[in-house]
Amino acid sequence: MLGTAPRLAGAQALDAVPVAALPAPRLAFSEQEMALAQRVAGDPGLADFYGTNGLQPIFLGPEGAPRRAALIEAVGQAASHGLPPARYRQAALRRLDREGVDSVEEELGFARAFARWSHDVSGGILDPRKVESGIKREVQRPRTGDLMREFARTADPAAVLAALPPRDPRYEALRSALGRQSQLAAPAEVPLVPEGLWREGMSDSAVAMLRVRLSSIGFAAPPLGSPASFDAPLAQAVAAYQQAAGLPADGVAGPRTVARLNRGTGPEAEAILVALERMRWMAGHDLNARHVWVNLPEYNARIFEGGREIFETRAVIGKANREFETPEFSETMKYLVVNPRWNVPRSITVKEYLPRLQANRYAVAHLDVVDGAGNVIPRDRIDFRRYSAASFPYRMRQKPSDDNALGVVKFMFPNPWNIYLHDTPTKHLFNQSSRAYSHGCIRIGRPIDLAHELLRPQVANPDAVFAKALKSGRESYLNLRPPVPVHLVYFTAFPDETGKIHRFPDIYGRDALIHAALVKAGLDSAAADE
Repeated sequence: MLGTAPRLAGAQALDAVPVAALPAPRLAFSEQEMALAQRVAGDPGLADFYGTNGLQPIFLGPEGAPRRAALIEAVGQAASHGLPPARYRQAALRRLDREGVDSVEEELGFARAFARWSHDVSGGILDPRKVESGIKREVQRPRTGDLMREFARTADPAAVLAALPPRDPRYEALRSALGRQSQLAAPAEVPLVPEGLWREGMSDSAVAMLRVRLSSIGFAAPPLGSPASFDAPLAQAVAAYQQAAGLPADGVAGPRTVARLNRGTGPEAEAILVALERMRWMAGHDLNARHVWVNLPEYNARIFEGGREIFETRAVIGKANREFETPEFSETMKYLVVNPRWNVPRSITVKEYLPRLQANRYAVAHLDVVDGAGNVIPRDRIDFRRYSAASFPYRMRQKPSDDNALGVVKFMFPNPWNIYLHDTPTKHLFNQSSRAYSHGCIRIGRPIDLAHELLRPQVANPDAVFAKALKSGRESYLNLRPPVPVHLVYFTAFPDETGKIHRFPDIYGRDALIHAALVKAGLDSAAADE
């Protein structure tokens, strides 16, 4: 009762205010205001903005000119962000601006372009969870209404738009790399180079065509003699092109080099396009804060702090199998478990261990069979043959030990998919170049070093704190203060601290699906606007 008194008093005070003193509801609207209200009713973001803006336009007339100019300039950068230019209709916006913007329809042309652009560049075109079931990422994007209110009241609308893309140097490095890839595409009218292999000292009419195509994209090699002779300057130009295209820079125009030169942009550019979209999905996270970053295709885990890498280790991830692929998501690591027990996932219990127990009740003797209350049940009291995978009523668990499947420590960031980082007794897998072997969780190559680094900000001697917990032999919990964000990401093209782009295999085939979805989004939006 005490908790309700202030609310009652406030309600009674409001009731006591004379009706005449309350703001009168607005009943009269102009024809333009009514038209605007009706046209934005189906768009929550625009309805939110115009409803709070008194149904007044912000792009019309001379007053809206700076906003129109800023938006036209911003959407003109779509290709450099890896976004399909057709979605934002820059040519149509330029025409409207040139001819005069004075109607509700023209206002909404700019407003919709603003909403689409701000949505895409600040958080990505796609809803990642709809692209592939292994992508669990939730995008944290700004609300359209809030952005439009800021855009409407600022004296510098261009600055509002410039602040929308991810503010991360790696995003800019990817944009620069995309620009370089785009420059490798020869104009459509330049003839293709015939298939073949040419090196310094050879002569062929195709060499002259090779020289012309290279020159068209900035790799000019004026001939020392005949244009059809493969001379030293041409070999140098071929090597420079190969380096820019990510090919072995041997100066020999072989089948791979010729095919790449004829194709223009290729898989390298597609991987960068996808990486830019993935970075936009991450824009709602503070990547300057201390965090754990696990790039699945790289088989690697790192800690970053202040935008700088401070720890790195190899990792083993889920098998390239739909059932075991490691998902992508972000969560918060709250604690470490030293000397962990391994609670065997039910999927492993019933698919891998139950058939062995049905054949021999004493199989997998390193695991305990436990009931729902956690009591260990002697195996001679169980007829395993009575049960199917659906009806098996027990769980399986491994005590802390040197050969425990989780090793000596696991790193917990509670999530619906029961994914975590952990040690492993199977150390030899970290020497493999391809490390997709687990059932979904992430095994860490240097787990004790990782534990020390995570504990470092909160204790004077993290090595001693961890060693004490380990020496106890008991399952122990070490809370992280403060908790540390964890990002499980999937980049097949990503820059290092120097801006150099490194490539990794698309082990789960997710990039291909994202690229197809990006292409479809561009085509669909262009068709819708025709």
